[in-house]
Amino acid sequence: MGSRNRRYSREFKVSAVKLVNHQGYSVPEAAKSLGISEPCLRNWVAAFSAEIGKGPVGEPAKLRDENKRLRDENRRLREERDILKKAAAFFARQPT
Repeated sequence: MGSRNRRYSREFKVSAVKLVNHQGYSVPEAAKSLGISEPCLRNWVAAFSAEIGKGPVGEPAKLRDENKRLRDENRRLREERDILKKAAAFFARQPT
């Protein structure tokens, strides 16, 4: 593994994070390949993922299911909104 006092360049850290986030390596695989510790790489992933614009590849099933549920709910709410808009327009035209 990497030396405890070793300093890594920002470019190296970002490249390591991209291995995990963009190329599908697991943290243990990438850390072993690069000769650094897993905790070190996990820290870099946490620190740089937002900056490089993407979280780890392989969205967990739990998040995928939640996203599907939210998309379905969003679709249903849009349909309800459209129906209410049409109803409001209809009643606005009715004489009182």
